Amino acid sequence: MLVAAAVCPAPPLLIPDVAVGAAPELDAARTACADAIGVLAAARPDRLVVVGPAGEGDRGPHHAGAVGSLSGFGVRATVSLGTGDPQSRRLPVSLTVGAWLLEHARWAACPVEGLGVDEALETARCLAAGREIAARAPRIALLVMGDGSACRSVKAPGYLDERAAGFDALTARALATADLGTLAELDAVLARELQAAGRASWQLLAGAAEGAGLDGRLLYEDAPYGVGYFVAAWS
Repeated sequence: MLVAAAVCPAPPLLIPDVAVGAAPELDAARTACADAIGVLAAARPDRLVVVGPAGEGDRGPHHAGAVGSLSGFGVRATVSLGTGDPQSRRLPVSLTVGAWLLEHARWAACPVEGLGVDEALETARCLAAGREIAARAPRIALLVMGDGSACRSVKAPGYLDERAAGFDALTARALATADLGTLAELDAVLARELQAAGRASWQLLAGAAEGAGLDGRLLYEDAPYGVGYFVAAWS
């Protein structure tokens, strides 16, 4: 059963070595992520699953010890997903950022594994995947990586789309209140048009949380660089 969840954004700029001079701009987001991961640890889970969007070659399970590289962002460093034998398959960017957050928080509460999720995965399959994860152990926790719309300003990756603010506001309210129904009903087509990479991961969370009776708190909401970022903790 799901006993806790943390929702965090997945931009590589969360990692100070990547952000360099711009690092202070996301200090509040980093602090919120650390607080959310603290909620996970306090729930004393048996297993933590880190989920996040992934490209075609990176989807599916990633075992403990899997490595993510930061070389694509100008940093000659790697991060490991928990402790275990190194894996030949590299982590996708979202799970690499999640692994960094766990390393930064000195995670030692329980074993860790990862799951790379197709951003276009159908809602029903997202919900089913979440239910399956929640049934793996008596006390499961999730670290859910993913961004909101990338269309909040003219300088955003997807330029300005007037629908983006409403989509992000709806998502933020659902994460703040652990509203599973609203998350499950997020429009997958609209999410794709707005480049909201977290939609599938949030719907997986909704499936995992069914029957768990968790309460939610929104710890951070902003749109730096024109991209919607949210941090939430459920317990």
